[in-house]
Amino acid sequence: MEAKAIAKGLRVSPIRARLVADLIRGKNVQEALQILNNVHNKSAKLTKKVLDSAIANAVNNNGAEAATLYVKEARVDAGPVMKRHMFDSRSHIGHKDHRTSHINIVVATKN
Repeated sequence: MEAKAIAKGLRVSPIRARLVADLIRGKNVQEALQILNNVHNKSAKLTKKVLDSAIANAVNNNGAEAATLYVKEARVDAGPVMKRHMFDSRSHIGHKDHRTSHINIVVATKN
């Protein structure tokens, strides 16, 4: 039995968010929550919210027990890029890209 949660358009770089997603992939849900509570950055906070939502979906919609869940899939995809221009040296136009990401988490019960 699987349940998933997706958060789209988050204002964090996908490269930074993938570092956090790699930490919790394949772990038990309680262990993953402890890891996310002890990692102090923005992507860990956002990933924790998505994981909590996936756990709630599994418990409320599928009737699963939270103690038997594990993180089956934790994927971070690149979202749209907000491109901003700024003046650079010697009258050139530089650019500063604000990257966004989509966080997908799937939890499942262990057999």
